[in-house]
Amino acid sequence: MKNNNFMLLSGMVAALAGCSASTSTSGVDAPQKNDVWFQQAQADIAKAKANKPIDKPAKNVILFVGDGMSVGTITAARIFEGQRRGLLGEEYKLTMETMPNVALSKTYNTDAQTPDSAGTASAMVTGVKTKQGIISVDDNVQRGFCNTQIGHEAKTAWEMAAEKGLSVGVVSTARITHATPATTYAHAADRNWENDTTMPNIAKNQGCVDIAQQLIGFNNGEGMDVVFGGGRREFLPATVVDPEGKNGKRKDGRNLVEQWQTQHPSGQYVYDKQGFDSIPNNAAKVFGLFESSHMKYEADRRDGEPSLAEMTSKAIDLLSNNQQGYVLMVEAGRIDHAHHDGNAARALADTVAYDDAIKAALEKTDPQDTLVIVTADHAHTFISNGYAQRGNPILGLSKTGGKYNLDAYGKRYTTLSYGNGPGAVPSAADRPNPTEQEVLDLDYRQQSLVKLDSETHSGEDVAIFARGPEAYLFQGAVEQNYIFHVMNEALGLTR
Repeated sequence: MKNNNFMLLSGMVAALAGCSASTSTSGVDAPQKNDVWFQQAQADIAKAKANKPIDKPAKNVILFVGDGMSVGTITAARIFEGQRRGLLGEEYKLTMETMPNVALSKTYNTDAQTPDSAGTASAMVTGVKTKQGIISVDDNVQRGFCNTQIGHEAKTAWEMAAEKGLSVGVVSTARITHATPATTYAHAADRNWENDTTMPNIAKNQGCVDIAQQLIGFNNGEGMDVVFGGGRREFLPATVVDPEGKNGKRKDGRNLVEQWQTQHPSGQYVYDKQGFDSIPNNAAKVFGLFESSHMKYEADRRDGEPSLAEMTSKAIDLLSNNQQGYVLMVEAGRIDHAHHDGNAARALADTVAYDDAIKAALEKTDPQDTLVIVTADHAHTFISNGYAQRGNPILGLSKTGGKYNLDAYGKRYTTLSYGNGPGAVPSAADRPNPTEQEVLDLDYRQQSLVKLDSETHSGEDVAIFARGPEAYLFQGAVEQNYIFHVMNEALGLTR
């Protein structure tokens, strides 16, 4: 019987193959054609066909980096925001997901299967992969050894753009001297050299300069045109108390904020939301440091500091004054920090705030002249699991058919968890049996498998979304340093 069925199926396939040329344009009736999912997919096909590559030079480039934003983070944030808007959640689309060109980025460092932000961001802005823990230098550099750094600095897209007369800027919710934003303007054998006190004397004696000083000295003292972020303490002496009552970190006595103001007498330095709101759109140079260390999580942010979307929008307004164009990095630095703390609620809120910034940028720019790239530097051990029913609260306990799903010990568990981190317990049997009220609390730490004080990065690929000139070059799975080369193709930075 099986042989007869196989022969019958083979005959049907052959017959269909023989008549495919004559029937390919007529099609067959699909009884499901009136289904909403079927019709949505047909509309998406039409939209995809209408999308044509923009194959011409770009005037501007904006690189968005969601620090630690894994594909799983995107999925959970999509559901999280959809549910906040009153939907089931799974059907919602983040703004980044509407961008027409998509690829995967391979994030490993030259010495690490699971990478860090310094090596990954360096790859994106210089075009070469490098080691963990080092800032915009090539793979010959040994972390912490200044003598290996000299002569192995890798010029960044921001340095090249400034040399060509373009305006340049960097925006971050982390310290502006932190690994990812620092890669745009600094070169360091150690990402921790954010101020002079973090550097060994031998490194200083050999000619290496801390990251904060390098920002002030960027482009032969011309500086970045726009800087918004945290990290005020890295620029102030330890003897100086900032306007919010925090001491600086520097021991060399240099007040780099005052130095910046001296270098740019017509520039504007701001440290709070009131100052930010007073910035005119024709300001020549702007330096905003809104926290002593990192800026606040979006879930905790109040009127004292601007949102990532507000900083992005203002940066675009300011940089657009240069008719030659601009290059801008926007980093959502605290997605990563919340993941390290095993705190999904804050990670997802910051991811949505990042998406709001992307939306602001897409609305303010023309796809015909501005290449917008949205990606992440690396992923995290963040996972979604447990067969929860459609529309179940993404931060809640896993439920099916209105009943809690239980583990082998009869205990409830959340849809979201981590492979490792502070939420682990000695054994599965010791695992708490959380309530819905507990897991929906903003401060709740998702449970994890392996106990660590801080959850780690993961080595999986991250997404790239893009729109604008040369965005179509993002295809398939690419090495992370390829991102620089698409920017270079769009702007013609290198000879």
